[in-house]
Amino acid sequence: MGNQRPEAAEVQEMDPGEKRLNELGYKQELRREMTLFKTLAISFSTMTLFTGITPLYGSSLLYAGPASLVWGWVVVSFFTWFVGIAMAEICSSFPTTGSLYFWAAHLAGPRWGPLASWCCAWLETIGLVAGIGTQAYAGSQTLQSIILLSTGTNKGGGYFAPKWLFLCMYIGLTLIWAVLNTFALEVIAFIDVISIWWQVIGGMVIVIMLPLVSLTTKSASYVFTHFETAPASTGISSKPYVVVLSFLVSQYSLYGYDAAAHLTEETKGADKNGPIAILSSIGIITVFGWAYILALTFSIQDFGYLYDPSNETAGAFVPAQILYDAFYGRYHNSAGAIVLLFIIWGSFFFGGLSITTSAARVVYALSRDEGVPFSSIWRKIHPKHKVPSNAVWLCAAICILLGLPILRVNVVFTAITSICTIGWVGGYAVPIFARIVMDEKNFKAGPFYLGRARRPVCIVAFLWICYTCSVFLLPTYYPLSWSTFNYAPVAVGAGLSLIMLWWVLDARKWFKGPVRNIDIPKGNV
Repeated sequence: MGNQRPEAAEVQEMDPGEKRLNELGYKQELRREMTLFKTLAISFSTMTLFTGITPLYGSSLLYAGPASLVWGWVVVSFFTWFVGIAMAEICSSFPTTGSLYFWAAHLAGPRWGPLASWCCAWLETIGLVAGIGTQAYAGSQTLQSIILLSTGTNKGGGYFAPKWLFLCMYIGLTLIWAVLNTFALEVIAFIDVISIWWQVIGGMVIVIMLPLVSLTTKSASYVFTHFETAPASTGISSKPYVVVLSFLVSQYSLYGYDAAAHLTEETKGADKNGPIAILSSIGIITVFGWAYILALTFSIQDFGYLYDPSNETAGAFVPAQILYDAFYGRYHNSAGAIVLLFIIWGSFFFGGLSITTSAARVVYALSRDEGVPFSSIWRKIHPKHKVPSNAVWLCAAICILLGLPILRVNVVFTAITSICTIGWVGGYAVPIFARIVMDEKNFKAGPFYLGRARRPVCIVAFLWICYTCSVFLLPTYYPLSWSTFNYAPVAVGAGLSLIMLWWVLDARKWFKGPVRNIDIPKGNV
């Protein structure tokens, strides 16, 4: 009896997330030391308050005016909750680092599981790696505006960074994120705890201060009801079409909450804390994101001047011009605008760092299951820091390659954003669809379980994802030319065609989806 007690105690002390991981066929290899708050911090940092709204705010405002932009956030937030709730239930049942593609494999069953996990894994990988690029590009764009305002503005002889320097900033941010992700996870977790406070406090400062500093503010009727198109600038006169395009800023901003799922093998009590982190991230970003949009929109001084190439920010970055107009109008200097732009830039920095963390985990998980060329290299764990460092640097290298067209192409950000959203959000659709069609008796529910509500919730979520992916393939300016062409359909189509060709010719013969690394009793999954 005396010998049995320590064993019983050891069993009792096993983390429930680790127990479920063992049931699914994986042994614990990564350190499980993340708390709910740290996991929430990384998930929230991946979504980020500023990084989705800020770079696309100007174009979305131009398409249909303030009302469509403001109410678009509310509409998109409503449907995002369906996706988040559907994913939270699945995360509670499958708390693994592979997350989406692991879910797809198990939910689709033995016949379709390999194909489902193959498609999901590559969609998610494409989305996450492109996501690093979106943060690096937008962060460089913000830094470009900071430098311009700090050196005298566009009208006062300020320095506007040329394309080669812009590319250097893009590459520099990517390399910094890779270096930081090479260190122990607790370093990233600590930085992301700073991130959540940075964004919450910084967000409150901007949301409260900006309308107070502005000499005049727009009326509520203007913000909530004014609708206007700009066919002279966009080439689009169709009102339904411009409304659809004005929603893009919200659709681009409201995803990334699956970051919590990528860290479930490193999170304590992941079967409960993973879903909580997913839903909490959506709730926080929904409220703060709308407040940020309202603060910017109420503080507009001259709508037409925001897009003037001869204005103080060279017409390149509408939020920067709004901040400049507010502070220069009251204090006759741009110091306040520079400080707030630095807060926004910090959000891009933290967001890119978190997305790099998530991207590396997905590549590591896929490599662990032999789904990436030269998998033996990318699945190696750093012997000291216990992080997938090789996967980190692979993601960084691909991200840098995606940014090279900056030197020649003017629509790089539009393309990278579309690729990111289609890949990232499209990856959500595979396990959710599998959850819709699977036999309920084969689903082992976790602590977060929807019961009878799961089918209607998942159907709404799946249809919303399909719509979101479709609109990011649309042209955003007319007439079409090389400088205005949204080449995301070509890039995504070519990429997915190659991936599916690889599947048909070779991968289907050997790729079986998630590969267990421990033996489990039959029937435990």
